[in-house]
Amino acid sequence: MKNLLTAIMTKFSGSAFSTDVAGRIYLDEARQGTDFPYAVIKIISSNPDNVFQKKGKDTLIQFSLFSTSEGATEITTMYNDLLSLLDECSMTITSNNLVTFEFSNLVTMVDEITTPSGTATLKHWAVDFEITVQES
Repeated sequence: MKNLLTAIMTKFSGSAFSTDVAGRIYLDEARQGTDFPYAVIKIISSNPDNVFQKKGKDTLIQFSLFSTSEGATEITTMYNDLLSLLDECSMTITSNNLVTFEFSNLVTMVDEITTPSGTATLKHWAVDFEITVQES
């Protein structure tokens, strides 16, 4: 799993998506007080996908996008740049071959949060990708 996450982070380097979130991309959770916008990567599930004498894994990864910007421009730009970068992409993964990297689901949420400057509306978009890799 470490090699897959490393490959994803490498893919983000210098991308429009990384610029959208000012490089604030975290694994599992962001530090309290992190500036918006930012993204959090979570592994939802990972299952064996062993076929034709090849060992592999089918993994579901969620990218949670967070924005407190008024309007939809910031969050939709983040979403579109993430899709452009990752949906059906290719990448090099140490010790593995990428078979598929495909968008599978989007859930949008809106919450009220308290910030140092008062109450804000938080947009949270959870973007899921299904990834299949096989051992090299």
